[in-house]
Amino acid sequence: MQPTAADKVSRPDADDESAPSSSGTSSPKSYLLVHNVSKKHNIGTLSRSCTAFGVTQVCIVGQNAYNTFGSHGAAEYVDIRHFWKLEDAAKYLKEDCQCDIVGVEIVEGALAVHKRPFKRNTAFILGNEGTGLSQKQIEICDYFVYISQYGPGTASLNVTVAASIVLHAFAVWAGMPERGREGQKFVVAERPVRQTTRRVCQDSPEDVAAARKERQAASLQDHSDDLGLGSIDLEDSASNE
Repeated sequence: MQPTAADKVSRPDADDESAPSSSGTSSPKSYLLVHNVSKKHNIGTLSRSCTAFGVTQVCIVGQNAYNTFGSHGAAEYVDIRHFWKLEDAAKYLKEDCQCDIVGVEIVEGALAVHKRPFKRNTAFILGNEGTGLSQKQIEICDYFVYISQYGPGTASLNVTVAASIVLHAFAVWAGMPERGREGQKFVVAERPVRQTTRRVCQDSPEDVAAARKERQAASLQDHSDDLGLGSIDLEDSASNE
């Protein structure tokens, strides 16, 4: 039997609203893991919320091209990293970034986000607006949060609104310094110089090499299957060249 969302909950103390210790350490960091979001323009509006609430990095899984419609230039300030596979993104966030991965979903055992049940660096993953979190997404989550509602007119919030609420809750809990204000606006930093192709995530050389190796292995295996030769070890194949 596959684990359910309730099975996956490794819950911190739901009553612990204490802020992280400020004894010489930096504030905990937030990340956003974007996988299978239903509307293409969500990346743009999500970027706007991410830069407003101090998100360290957005990890996009799947296609490396994205739409920044609705960002109003905010996407230029967001660090975006691409992964082809969800499990690779999860490994990076948990091992390299020392994150809890927190699913934002109305499931049994989920904790109210306004209680700020966070413990350390946290990566949030939101479900598809139509179908919620998939089984694969549930399996990588350490615990879940939900957004309390008080009116009768809607069953849930859309992805960008939900992201804004949870990212703001985390920023308050983490004690991130509030941005300066000028008049009726917050101060916007000078726009960074863009180093990559607009609206395309540039993979690292290591990721490119790994993806190339996987494609070579798949191609060799397909050819071997056509010839009835069975499985092929790419390392052995390379050593014999």
